[in-house]
Amino acid sequence: MYKESTNVVVKHLVNRLRDVRTTSNEFRLTIEEISRILASEALNDFPTITQNINTWQGALDVEVIEVQKLVLIPILRAGEPMLTGILRTLPYAKSGFLAMKRDEETSLSKLFYENIPNLENKTVILLDPMVATGGSLIDGIEYLKSKNAKKIITLNIIGSPFGVKKVTEAHPDVDMFIAQIDERLDENNYIRPGLGDAGDRAFNTH
Repeated sequence: MYKESTNVVVKHLVNRLRDVRTTSNEFRLTIEEISRILASEALNDFPTITQNINTWQGALDVEVIEVQKLVLIPILRAGEPMLTGILRTLPYAKSGFLAMKRDEETSLSKLFYENIPNLENKTVILLDPMVATGGSLIDGIEYLKSKNAKKIITLNIIGSPFGVKKVTEAHPDVDMFIAQIDERLDENNYIRPGLGDAGDRAFNTH
């Protein structure tokens, strides 16, 4: 299942990412903002637990997200600002990391680093800004399934119709929340109109 955001603020922020005048710092902060909104949509029905807190009027039982059941995993490096943004809202959620690189000639992805906590009975939120061919995301999902994640949700900033279709066909049990689906892939498998290389723009390495 995939759900493209209809939130006008999200669309506004995506267009800020497209603008070549957006600095790397602004680019990272904008990804953080979008990610927090997507996370709120994705976790709208997530289980809560009762917790007793002290308020200005004394003790109070409140409902809070059961963050102990969540693991946030970005695909590095472009997914790192997404993690930073969500951790501002859910600072006690556990994190893991996957580092994958796309071969520019074959468009295939290769996993070269992972640091993943125990995923038994956990919901994993996999963070990957760009879904071009869908290859990296598909490989990331397959890897997390091999680690026995209970459920996988992906948060994505921008994607192509081709890539989104490939991911949902390969993993129909995964819920995908994406800010914007663009028009197409070009002959080099880049998203059009897209926003450039998210990792390069976020960390000023282009």
